[in-house]
Amino acid sequence: MSDIEDDLEHMVEEGEEKAHRVDDELDMTPMVDVTFLLLIFFMITAAFALQKALEVPPVDEDQAAASQTIDDLEKDSIVIRIDEDNIFWVGSPMWGEEQKAPSVQEMRSKVREARGGEGGKMGKGPTKMLVQAHGGAMYEFAVAALDAGADIQMPEVRFMIYEDGDL
Repeated sequence: MSDIEDDLEHMVEEGEEKAHRVDDELDMTPMVDVTFLLLIFFMITAAFALQKALEVPPVDEDQAAASQTIDDLEKDSIVIRIDEDNIFWVGSPMWGEEQKAPSVQEMRSKVREARGGEGGKMGKGPTKMLVQAHGGAMYEFAVAALDAGADIQMPEVRFMIYEDGDL
């Protein structure tokens, strides 16, 4: 054999060895790194909304169920009524009749006044609040009324939905 044939044969053998040495596996490390970087990015940039919650006391099954009428509840409670037109009506045992509050800000100031919060002092007025929302009222107005009770640290808040003719 000639030297050229030996070289060609040797090159073919080396090429076959190189072809066999190539890995068919894909390196996953960069993909895992990118995945974790994206995860960290979205965790940092996500806007977390603070959830406000009202504490609901557990039901004591040993006590008999005491049924109270709406009139009984209204006697010693601040009442926020939301009509079907989303207008607030705020009532207090200290007042003779309900007062109209067409905006959320006015409702909040009337609730603060009904609680006895002149000058930032709370606690002189009723300690219970009843929110009566019409079935056609928008949800955001009911939430605003409940938030008004939470803002003045009302210890007991009740919520009810009524339809035309119920009250």
